[in-house]
Amino acid sequence: MVSSTKIKSVDFYRKIPRDLTEASLSGAGLSIIAALSMMFLFGMELNDYMRVSTATSVVVDKSSDGDFLRIDFNISFPALSCEFASVDVSDVLGTNRLNLTKTIRKYSIDSKLNPTGPEFRSGAVAIAIKHDEQDDEEYGEGSVTLTARNFDRISHQHAILVVNFFAPWCYWSNRLKPSWEKAAKIIRERYDPEMDGRIILGKVDCTQEAELCTRNHIQGYPSIRIFRKGSDVRNDHGHHDHESYYGDRDTDTLVKTMEDLVAPISVQSLSASDSPATEKKDDAKRPAPLAGGCRIEGFVRVKKVPGNLIVSARSASHSFDGSQMNMSHVISHFSFGKMITPRVMSDMKRLLPHLGLSHDRLNGLSYISNPTDSDANVTIEHYLQVVKTEVMTRSYKLLEEYEYTAHSSLSHSHNIPVAKFHFELSPMQVLITENYKSFSHFITNVCAIIGGVFTVAGIVDSILHNTIRMMKKVELGKNY
Repeated sequence: MVSSTKIKSVDFYRKIPRDLTEASLSGAGLSIIAALSMMFLFGMELNDYMRVSTATSVVVDKSSDGDFLRIDFNISFPALSCEFASVDVSDVLGTNRLNLTKTIRKYSIDSKLNPTGPEFRSGAVAIAIKHDEQDDEEYGEGSVTLTARNFDRISHQHAILVVNFFAPWCYWSNRLKPSWEKAAKIIRERYDPEMDGRIILGKVDCTQEAELCTRNHIQGYPSIRIFRKGSDVRNDHGHHDHESYYGDRDTDTLVKTMEDLVAPISVQSLSASDSPATEKKDDAKRPAPLAGGCRIEGFVRVKKVPGNLIVSARSASHSFDGSQMNMSHVISHFSFGKMITPRVMSDMKRLLPHLGLSHDRLNGLSYISNPTDSDANVTIEHYLQVVKTEVMTRSYKLLEEYEYTAHSSLSHSHNIPVAKFHFELSPMQVLITENYKSFSHFITNVCAIIGGVFTVAGIVDSILHNTIRMMKKVELGKNY
């Protein structure tokens, strides 16, 4: 058996009898300071252990979301009609998708960006509009020339007024002119304006009556609008409530369309009521935009290569005056990748304050141009460089977002002005990973703090105590 005496011989912490120890005022002060220092350093160490620390690195993009990238946007165009607003996507690989509609919504807005009604439905786009064969046949003038002075008077004299808003320089207006005049002449013969009064066809030259065309939100030529007596202006907000015709433009089709408009209305009903009869739905006729502006929102999916997102006025059977097109816009939202909820972004910013500052850099910015003589045909371009950022914890991916830089400019174009968003994705990505902190390392540091402070305090106390004793001995030696 090993005796207790031998075991006591390995005691590192041998005790001194209490009667042989001496307490001092300086030692008490150092003990208090040492205890406070231990508590302070322990708190700092605990805070460092609880705080999430990260490491940032740049690696080759290894996206888990495939070869496509989602772009979400909400952009308001105060001077672009929803009737012709088109969202197009193209890239360097040859992709060229025009007039995307499946994931896009349009709302007519006024000059203050307030919506004027429900979602604007553009309907199916005709592949080719049918016109009469071009010939030298004399057709005469059958439609009524309308101006700002007689427009309201004539529109209220007839149950239905169908107007061709045209421009003499426009190719499509000139293609429509013969069939329009022929159809107007036939309708005039069948429904005499003086005796019948149910329908009349008119025309407006938008180069001469610019204000009248602007009032009716005409941006493409030719635009055929259907006005009904007593309902061409809403009672609420004074917005125009009329239809646009998008069907074929040959004489026979135009005449049939006009007769279909007149059919539900009897001559006797004109004096009894100004309200038009309900007619069946026709894809060739759709509600015209209630205002001259358009808010476009939604998302598109693009390939992860340099490309363009373009908003412009587009139609296969209309012409546009580039000098009068105004592509000014206000960006409410523009971001890449999956939508991040405000709650997730708020939680992430508490951990990483710098994260998310460039996730939606264009939000709330306005880009305004005025199509004056010196500022016409202005295209607004945004050059965006996109970098992906991933935040990884020890066990799973916490966040995946795309941040971007933006540089914008206004440039003169020889073509129809557009709003262009050119984007380029970086082949590299920023990877933010959480640093692992072991509990054993925390305990080791706590022990080091306690032992270190205790040892240093003991050394300081010993030096101070010996210094005081020496001073006392010197003082006693002088007295003898």
